[in-house]
Amino acid sequence: MSAKPLRRDAELNRQRILEAARELFAVQGLDVTLDDIAHHAGLGVGTVYRRFPTKDALVEALFESKMDRLAQLAEAAADEPDPAVALDRWFRTIADLQAGDRGLREVMLGSRYSGDRVTLVRERLTPAVTRLFDRAKAAGVLREDLHPSDVPVLMVMIGAVTDYSRPVGPDVWLRYLTVLRDGLAARRDAPTPLPGRHLTEEEVETAMSHFRVHRP
Repeated sequence: MSAKPLRRDAELNRQRILEAARELFAVQGLDVTLDDIAHHAGLGVGTVYRRFPTKDALVEALFESKMDRLAQLAEAAADEPDPAVALDRWFRTIADLQAGDRGLREVMLGSRYSGDRVTLVRERLTPAVTRLFDRAKAAGVLREDLHPSDVPVLMVMIGAVTDYSRPVGPDVWLRYLTVLRDGLAARRDAPTPLPGRHLTEEEVETAMSHFRVHRP
């Protein structure tokens, strides 16, 4: 008679753990500990370890669906009739997702916490991005010397802008994504107008005062 309530409680605790991890990973990245997550969830550490014996297990449970979403977006973009629209939409979407979630960015770009299921999803991205790039090159909207393996480095660049500018504005990265996209174009008649505005000297000082190099 007591088994059903216990199962419901266990599932409720699991959801609380996942939500706490989602919030902390998004802001602080994957260096957050299971103890931190337990405290944020308002649960005992033992409860967290019963649901997720290791942080790798928690990361995989939380990010498999997010990585699957990225693969779906790449596959959908590869099927978009207009290669230029597809490329712009994909770059904007993937940059937007990783700019708002530091943990997702670290899973996307690193292998430290990649379980088998996340790795399999990541491997789906390569053929979709290759197809996206090939179509854009054939249409003359993407420079010929760009390779899909350049994408992680480009995302690191946008991620660095996101971390640097977070204290002064959540969308500053859009300005620099535009600069980046112009640099990836095979040709442009004129530069794309930059969104937003440049940072003031005071905002740069604020960003500099908060910035720290992320160390493993």
